[in-house]
Amino acid sequence: MPFYQIDEMKQIQSKTNPTITQKGIPGEFMKAGFVIKPEGDGPSLHMHPNEEQFTLILEGKLHYILGDEEKIVERGDLIHIPRNTNHRSRAVDGPATFFTVKSPCGDGELDQDYNMADGAEEAEKSFPGGNGAS
Repeated sequence: MPFYQIDEMKQIQSKTNPTITQKGIPGEFMKAGFVIKPEGDGPSLHMHPNEEQFTLILEGKLHYILGDEEKIVERGDLIHIPRNTNHRSRAVDGPATFFTVKSPCGDGELDQDYNMADGAEEAEKSFPGGNGAS
């Protein structure tokens, strides 16, 4: 069985937003990765029609929109994102790091099943600071 050292995993820039860095590992039925978001930045409101996702916050805080809910999540919070659920997060008060698992694996890239959601521009207005970064 493979073992991984996080520090040795290849770091790449997100395809949805180049300010976000990630390290991912594909498996047979799921993919997992570590994501670092700088303060105030991230992809726009989106959904994954083919992937279910779990995200565990490791460091920092994120302003999260998940379906009709909106809240600040922080270290130790676990978020379940069902398929077809609009969501978006922005780091607040500094950068944030999280561990995420998505299924199915697809091509192994964490950004593979990204689909911009209707109302993405409106969702940016709810972010503290409302800078509209995407």
